[in-house]
Amino acid sequence: MTILHETVEALPQVAHREPQRKSGMRWVRFLIVLVITAIAIVPVVVVLVLSIRPGSGSSTTAAVTLENFRNIFANTHTLLWLRNSLVVTLGTVFVSVLVAAPAGYVLSRGRGRTVSGYSLLLFIVQSFPVITAVIPLFILFAKLHLVDNLAGLGIIYVGASMSVAIWMMAAYMDSIPRSLEEAAWIDGASVFGGFFRIVLRNSLPGVLATAIFTYLVSWNDYLVAIVFIRTETKFTLPLGVESFFQQNVTDWGSVMAVAVVMMAPPVLVFAFLNRWFSVGGIGGSLAGQ
Repeated sequence: MTILHETVEALPQVAHREPQRKSGMRWVRFLIVLVITAIAIVPVVVVLVLSIRPGSGSSTTAAVTLENFRNIFANTHTLLWLRNSLVVTLGTVFVSVLVAAPAGYVLSRGRGRTVSGYSLLLFIVQSFPVITAVIPLFILFAKLHLVDNLAGLGIIYVGASMSVAIWMMAAYMDSIPRSLEEAAWIDGASVFGGFFRIVLRNSLPGVLATAIFTYLVSWNDYLVAIVFIRTETKFTLPLGVESFFQQNVTDWGSVMAVAVVMMAPPVLVFAFLNRWFSVGGIGGSLAGQ
């Protein structure tokens, strides 16, 4: 009885220590995330601060100025580089999503040796870095007059991102129950109608994730672009930033201003699309199950 009585008395103390332990672990995780976030943000903050400070040859005495941005927009090809990057990137995103959505549906719903072989082929293709195919592609594109051409660059970006984009779409479509499509088929919808009205409509977060992935692949690329693009007026922003840095290595304000122009579109894309990253549509469809 004494041992049982002591055990019963110790239970509240153990129950009291457990929330404290969990709270302590939460604070440790929070501090780790805070440190990692600070390490990632510090370079961005430095770029922003340097971009709004007067350059080495500036005549202004103000602590904060937009003179660097006025300089790069008026005296450099920054806007042209921005346009080139947007054209190539948006074209890559559109074509990649247009092809990856139905291909991912086949990979998710299909069964058989053909689909399994197709899935294995995608896995093998995505394991090879794009840089290994640059030389053969350059020889082929030179014969097709696609070197120093934004369309040729877009074709390479689509090919480089396609395998991963298909895998991402297939993985998300796996989370959508087949019963939803079967119900649509019973109501008279075709296979394409079930894919378009049910699967694709409920795959919006997956489509956005795939679009952002392909966007970043093409927007941030430097190695492929420097091989295929030679004319300065056809530079994308990564090439433009590197070229501008070589010519203005002492003018850090203007260099950082070009870097800010390159960083701004991805930030705006994430901020704009963040609200649609949810699975609410699927949750509503499964409410009765």
